[in-house]
Order: sequence, then C-alpha cells, then structure tokens
Amino acid sequence: MKDKDKRKPWGGRFMEGTDRLVEAFNTSIPFDRRLFRHDIRGSIAHARALAKAGIIGKGETRKIIRGLTEIEREIEAGEFTFSDDMEDIHMAVEGRLIEKIGHAGGKLHTGRSRNDQVALDMRLYLREEIEGIEALITDLQLALLDVAENHTEAVLPGYTHLQRAQPVLLAHHLLAYYEALKRDNGRFADCMKRLNRMPLGAGALGGCPYPIDRDSVAKELGFKGVTANSMDSVSDRDFCIEFCGAASILMVHLSRLSEELVVWSSQEFAFVELSDAFSTGSSIMPQKKNPDVPELVRGKTGRVYGNLMALLTVMKALPLAYNKDMQEDKEPLFDTVDTVKGCLAVLAPMLKTMKINSGRMLEATRDGFLTATDAADYLVKRGVPFREAHHITGQAVAYCIREGKGLEDLSLEEWRRFSNRFGEDIKEVVSVYSSLKSRDTEGGTAPRRVKAGLRAARRELDRMKPASGGNLSTKDRQAGGRRK
Repeated sequence: MKDKDKRKPWGGRFMEGTDRLVEAFNTSIPFDRRLFRHDIRGSIAHARALAKAGIIGKGETRKIIRGLTEIEREIEAGEFTFSDDMEDIHMAVEGRLIEKIGHAGGKLHTGRSRNDQVALDMRLYLREEIEGIEALITDLQLALLDVAENHTEAVLPGYTHLQRAQPVLLAHHLLAYYEALKRDNGRFADCMKRLNRMPLGAGALGGCPYPIDRDSVAKELGFKGVTANSMDSVSDRDFCIEFCGAASILMVHLSRLSEELVVWSSQEFAFVELSDAFSTGSSIMPQKKNPDVPELVRGKTGRVYGNLMALLTVMKALPLAYNKDMQEDKEPLFDTVDTVKGCLAVLAPMLKTMKINSGRMLEATRDGFLTATDAADYLVKRGVPFREAHHITGQAVAYCIREGKGLEDLSLEEWRRFSNRFGEDIKEVVSVYSSLKSRDTEGGTAPRRVKAGLRAARRELDRMKPASGGNLSTKDRQAGGRRK
C-alpha cells in the first residue's frame, strides 16, 4: 500500500491502494473546496465541544483551533495544495491539520463522521448563501421600484395571450414583479427555517457515543436548534431540494420579466431601450443591438430547473442513511446558487439604466380597442345584463374594424346604432385615462391605487438592507443624499 493510502482515514481496513481511476472518480475536491470556511468553522465548534466534554485537553484544543485558523488563511491565500487522494474538503483539512500539529490533529474527528460533517457544512453554506440571495432579490425589487417611481404617468397596453387587452400603468406592471419577488423572498425565508437545525452529533447514522453538548454547539454556530433524529440528520437533503425549488420559482419570475424585456426592446414594440452597457452587437450585422442579458437569464432558467430535477432524481430511491450518491447533491446546488446570484446581480443595474419610451407605449394603447370592456361596463351600469352588453360592444368593435375607426372616434349617433343606452358621456368612458381611473379597487391600476402601492413598497424596502447597501427614497436619491 502506498503512503498516501495509509493517510486515508479508512486506510487501515484495506490491503490494496486505491486505483487512480477510482480516486479521480471518487473525489469531490474540485467542487466541495468552496465549503472550506464552513468546514473549519464547524470543526472549531466541534473541538470546543470535545474539550467541554473532557475528551481532549485544553492545550490540544488550542493547538487544533490555531491550526485550523492557519489552514483557513492558507486556503484563502492560495497556498494550500489540494489533491485528489484526499478525496474531499473534510479529509483535506484534517490531513493538513495533522501535518501541522501532529497527534492532536488526529483527535478532532472523535465523535463525528463525515456524514454529519458534510450535512453541517452544507447547511452552514446554504444559510449564508440564502441571506445573500435575499439581499439581491431586494436589490432587484428596489430597481423595479425606482423605474416605477420615475415613470408614474407612463401607460402601456396590458396583454393576455400576448394580445393587447386593457390599458395599465407601467408602474402597475412593474409592481406585479415586485410582488412576485416578495413571495420569492418569503420562500427562501421559509427554507431557512427548516434548514437552520444542526445535524452535528448524528455521527455516521446512530448518534454520538460521547457526551457532546449538541445544543451548545448549535448555539455557537447560530442554529435555532438541533436535528431530532440521527438517521434523518445524515440522510436528509430536503433543504437542498427545497432551496432549488425556491430558486426555480424565482427563475420563473426572472425569465418572464426577461421575456418581456426582450419583446419590449424589439423594434416592433420599442417600449424600452437597454443601455449599451447591458447589450451586445452582431459579428456580421452592424446595426444590431441584442438583448443578450435577458436572453441569457431566460436560458439559464432551464439550467436551474435541471438542477432541481437532478437532486430529486439522486434522492428518489436512496435507503436510509447516507449513500455515496449524495455526493452528487453539491454540484447542482452550487451551480444553482451561482446562477441565481449572477442573474439577480445583472438584472438590477440593467433595469436602472434602460430607457423607457413612454410615448411609444401610449401610442400602442390607441390600437386594439383596449377600452372595449369599459364600454360594456358602461351599459351594465345602465341596466343591461353583462352578456348582452358584451355582445353589443363586440358589434361596435366589429363596426370599427370595418370602418377603420377606434372606439374613441365613434359619434354618439354611431354608438346608438348598437344601443340607445349609450349617452354623450360614452366618449369620455372609452378614453385610456378614464379606463385607468375606473379600476379603483385595491390592487387595481387606477393611478391613486398604484401610488399607494408604490408608497407601501417603499416602506417595505426601507425596512430591508439591499446587497448594494443603503436604500434611499426617490427624493433623497435625486438630491444626492445618503442615509446615515
């Protein structure tokens, strides 16, 4: 057996060295090295728990903690040598610790298994990443709110089936995404509640045979409590799946927003223009300005969905407790974290720098008979059953199509061809702004309701801390002010 195999924590059982193909196939160092800070933090807490239980001496504990702290600095400085023969980040850190401090380093793994160690590291890692993602979501909400507050008068067609349906305020449209993102933040917060339980002390699967104070370790590491069942502790990856599920729903919303930006920035719509800094060109067509950022967000959505499906498939038929299959949880999880963070980070500044073509949006509301429903509602308010009113208005629309007119172009005489219930005031009713004002229920697109929604959203964001730091009101930002 080679010397490197003797260093493996399980090497005593084996007479032959590990085949190099197995080492390359088995290793997770290329991707789980990102857990080094969390692994070291958990190991320091475990060392203190061992000392508190009288299993290792205080002097040994100090040496272990000092050695782990030095290893963390080595990794951060790029001075640490990772190799496949150490298999994973846990063995890499422990192996280096023994090199540095000798016999005492070999005592650190007392009372724990890599099974509960990795479960701990993953929870510590994901807890940290969720906090960062929540802040980035808040940043994107802030960007949406900034655009909405700066264009409170802008009107555009609302669409169903991608057909012009009714006029809405742009601010109302953007607040719809604000609400979706608020739910996304809530889902990540819920995920945090369930993952924030400490699995360390579960051992390989049956628990720890030493008098470790799990509650004390949980408190030191910032967990709300400990996991209740040792087998579940090491075999559970629900928190990873739940995170990827929340991330997938978030990406639904980012993809839908991106799709609208792609459509809106086309020459056919021309509602918005993305800044040059967030666009690319064509290698052959000099005139092109391509919305690559929202297109990529739209494309990366499928990647996140795939990661969720990969995790579900890995876990779907595993018997309790730990199985090596579960090593395949990390790459989908890590990729989801990186992808979601990247999409959120690029969308916020892109929104803030895009140009809104309010005139083109308003012009688009003039076609498509967007106020036809208002004409039907006009008749309903005068005693006509809605279905009959709907039919009458449909006849008026058909007439307009034949005559090449809009509803606002019809004379009172023309309106009365379809119903004598129409009065002179119908002309005002079918105007775009009258239509907006009429939708004056809570959550509607009436200007006063939208302004109330903007104020409520601003108050919500003022209670949060976006990742970009600070959260000034529109007035403060325009004045160049800074929150102290």
